[in-house]
Amino acid sequence: MAEVVGVRFREAGKIYYFDGGEHSLPVGAYVVVETSHGEEVGRVVVSPDQVISSETREPLKPVIRVAEPEDLEKTESLRTQAREDLTAVRDKVAEHELTMRVVGAEYNLEGSLLTVYFTAEDRVDFRTLVRDISGVLHTRVQMLQVGDRDRAKVADGYGRCGERLCCSSWLTSFPTISIKMAKEQELPLNPTKISGACGRLLCCLVYEYEQYRDLRGQLPKMGQIVSTPVGPAKVIGLSVLKHTVTLRLEDGNTLEMTVEEMRLQYGTAVRPVEVVEQVDASIKAQEQVAVAAPVEAARNGETVEEKPPEQQRRRRRRRGRRGRHPTGVPGAGSEGPQT
Repeated sequence: MAEVVGVRFREAGKIYYFDGGEHSLPVGAYVVVETSHGEEVGRVVVSPDQVISSETREPLKPVIRVAEPEDLEKTESLRTQAREDLTAVRDKVAEHELTMRVVGAEYNLEGSLLTVYFTAEDRVDFRTLVRDISGVLHTRVQMLQVGDRDRAKVADGYGRCGERLCCSSWLTSFPTISIKMAKEQELPLNPTKISGACGRLLCCLVYEYEQYRDLRGQLPKMGQIVSTPVGPAKVIGLSVLKHTVTLRLEDGNTLEMTVEEMRLQYGTAVRPVEVVEQVDASIKAQEQVAVAAPVEAARNGETVEEKPPEQQRRRRRRRGRRGRHPTGVPGAGSEGPQT
């Protein structure tokens, strides 16, 4: 059975799986593997005993060798060279007047291929550009178009929170984000406030979204009329984090209480007035049916035996006790039988 390992080529990058063969490859080891760009140096981040079989696909490319110190030094040197060559690439893009933005570049381990990453609104014909760059740098050039989020990941930087960008430091895949998440968390819908370095919605909007949904589901809606122990009231304020509800009573006074406090004090949470009215209507309907049943039966000629009230039952029991003799023998006097 192949010893499969997970390899990552850049920080917070995607994990690729390779056949480790007979190499001893603990987590943290650097290896040289064959990729679509040629030989590259990667770092083992998933050991063979941590690999999930459903995540691997056959056939797997083998690990060529464990990286030597010379491989690591060459990789770092090529990274520096790629950053320097970006100036020449951007100059050529401006010379050809192409509507594209170069965001990064990297060499393979042999230095025979330079991969240039760029963003663009539409499709770009860069065939002439590739030939010119290859002539200047004397190497093969490959152009790859990426999205705005990938651009921020490659460029790296710091967010408004003061920390490194999530996509560059630890986020391996981009979550699906919608404006609904910002609304649910009561954030200002100003694009400059909820957008990241990539110009898209902040990835961190998804981190607490489910918690906000769960908490908001326990609160009434804004503007809803609710029933409270002191009468109907209107919801004029909600605090999801504090889990409180601000109510305006009929007399104009306001009241702020936590949902937990309401449950402890009154044994129930604030209920919508619609629910209270529905319950009251159901009870009244049952009472009307109970009152109308004897009348309807009398109209139909049916005999309806009404149970006497409790007071009448007590009187009848007392009357029955009065007619009984203490001895239990009818006609017997208090002095006993005479001879």
